Amino acid sequence: MAVRMKDIAEDLGVSLMTVSKALRNHTDISQQTRERVHKRMRELNYQPNWIARSMVTGRTYLAGLVLPDLMHSFFAEVAIAVARKLDPLGYQVVISNTEEDAAIEQRHVEVLIARKVDGLIIASAQHSGASAQHRRQAALFKALDRSGIPYILIDRMIPGVAADYVGVKDDDLGALATEHLIAQGCRKIAHIRGPAVSTGRGRLQGYRRALTRAGMKIRPEYIVVGQHGDSGGYHAMLRLLQTSPRPDGVFCYNDPVAAGAIKAVLEAGLKVPEEIAIIGAGNVHYSDLLRIPLSTVDQSSSTIGERAAELLSESINAKKRPRPRHILIPPRLVVRESSRRKP
Repeated sequence: MAVRMKDIAEDLGVSLMTVSKALRNHTDISQQTRERVHKRMRELNYQPNWIARSMVTGRTYLAGLVLPDLMHSFFAEVAIAVARKLDPLGYQVVISNTEEDAAIEQRHVEVLIARKVDGLIIASAQHSGASAQHRRQAALFKALDRSGIPYILIDRMIPGVAADYVGVKDDDLGALATEHLIAQGCRKIAHIRGPAVSTGRGRLQGYRRALTRAGMKIRPEYIVVGQHGDSGGYHAMLRLLQTSPRPDGVFCYNDPVAAGAIKAVLEAGLKVPEEIAIIGAGNVHYSDLLRIPLSTVDQSSSTIGERAAELLSESINAKKRPRPRHILIPPRLVVRESSRRKP
């Protein structure tokens, strides 16, 4: 016979409500009581009846996490932080990998809505530009608003969408990276830009802003598209090596792009950073383990995941939808050998 919450309550001499609150990690009961209840649940191999629980509470205790690239450790670290925050609250996180494809993202979000998730955290792959892309983007967020399911945007803002957001100011990130290269003595600074999402546009804007403030010329031939992976960075760097004069510093959209750029420079027989200094963004976990440890701008991936999870929990429990809140994490420069020309 299956173990019931009632059995655990009688066994421990507590109320059924106490067991229920312990199962939901409710703050109304003490940590000691929660631990007693959870210990007895494990001993008796208690399995919650999620269907019955959902019928009573009106919740599924599922949270959707929609990410564009789980191979990128930045997003993997965000996912770990989200799960770490939501798990004690009784939530299972359903992760969707959209492969930077807006159409896949739309389908996955529709499935999560159909599964009645209690909330969503989204790093959107929606691009702005063509009319078809605008229509898809508008349809996606209209569907989310109609569903009434709270959602938090992370890393990437969507123009015209009034939603909670957690991330960095990407123009400040781009300016910080470019100003570092200027301070290291670089005078011909290129940018390998990312995809046509808010992060890519913002970092390009910051790059331009830093050069303008320094009185340096913005050369269109020094701005090349590398998208978001090491292969894109490698081929973009090959194009930059063919320009004249050749750049002496490169700000890359993210760390994987920068890793690809370093590979291209070294294969060309040039030295990093003596001949070409390189900096990325993201401070992914392997950045200091590369052949030439990579300078980068830290985006605080774990903090982004934790704050997004906190906002989502607050939105789920709110009686009415709160006004959109924006949490902006200050970018932090991390200098390593790939750009360090001066002590």
